[in-house]
Amino acid sequence: MYDVAIIGGGLAGLTNAVHLSKEGLKVILIEKNSYPTHKVCGEYISNEVLEYLDYLETNPFLIGAVPIDKFLLSTQKGKTTKANLPLGGFGLSRYALDNLLFKKALANGCVIKKATVETIEFQNNYFRTTTRDGSAYLATFVIGAYGKRSRLDHKLDRDFIKTTSPYLAVKCHYFGDFPEDLVALHNFEGGYCGVSKVENEILNVCYLADANSFKTYRNTKTFQEQVLCKNPHLKELFSRIKPIFEQPLTISQISFSQKATVTDHILMSGDAAGMVHPLCGNGMGMAIQSAQLLSNLLLEYTSNKKQNRTWLESNYTKEWNKVFQKRLLAGRIINRFFSNHNMLDKGLGLLRLFPFALPYIIKQTHGTSI
Repeated sequence: MYDVAIIGGGLAGLTNAVHLSKEGLKVILIEKNSYPTHKVCGEYISNEVLEYLDYLETNPFLIGAVPIDKFLLSTQKGKTTKANLPLGGFGLSRYALDNLLFKKALANGCVIKKATVETIEFQNNYFRTTTRDGSAYLATFVIGAYGKRSRLDHKLDRDFIKTTSPYLAVKCHYFGDFPEDLVALHNFEGGYCGVSKVENEILNVCYLADANSFKTYRNTKTFQEQVLCKNPHLKELFSRIKPIFEQPLTISQISFSQKATVTDHILMSGDAAGMVHPLCGNGMGMAIQSAQLLSNLLLEYTSNKKQNRTWLESNYTKEWNKVFQKRLLAGRIINRFFSNHNMLDKGLGLLRLFPFALPYIIKQTHGTSI
């Protein structure tokens, strides 16, 4: 019998595992993939999480994280504006960061099982989680940290999963010259592309595109040449960098719809609870902070026997909305603006006239140090 079973070992799941096991809870994490592995991700993290990562004894700079304090935005026509990032951040691959957290969770005594979860049943005030290999695990609480979209969402009949999402994301690592202190966001027809350095002089390039537009092209290479490279900055970038992966990583059906933070008493964390548009550049920071928020409430619950499950679930929903709803709304508004090329071109002119405006907009999708 475990105190907590965590379903999914991405950034949020691993952070919950490290935090809760550090504080003495009996934790099992069930993840279908092996560590380390690459994942589709912008791989930029705001410095707001550094103090918390220090508490977890996971220093990203010891494994090569790259400090970043500048931001560049370009339109499809090549117009640009720059700003200093209000808090700054760092670049680090999910391959490296997830592996760091994985090792720390093991060191803390967390049990990690490689398996695919089939069912999660709540009865008699505890959960029974079964996996494809026939194993079953009992726990007082279950955290759903299985990412953006999963078969479990269908089984749980979550509302957002019933709607088709128009977004597709593509990521690849490259070798090539690029400023280490810069994260760039380049607009193209139907999407936007983020570029920044991570560890070992590697350049991460990750873009979000309209899936219907993408389908008209044969493959990622053709889409890159015919669509992305219409932005002169992306055309110049791709002309001088060399891919490390044999093929880019892709993920489809990415949903930015509102999600419930608690479903059938399962406490959702990270992307399973809600996603901010990647152009806001802080999805990784948001996943880490959501794990901190949930872990703190779980620890408060376990240390105060007067509280009940209803208290935990209602307070988690309340606190999650308090911390993240404003960011998600800002992300949706920014995404609408960014998707309109004429509006973006005009807006860029205003941002040049009022240089304080861009850092202010960035702040709307970030928090303070946690």
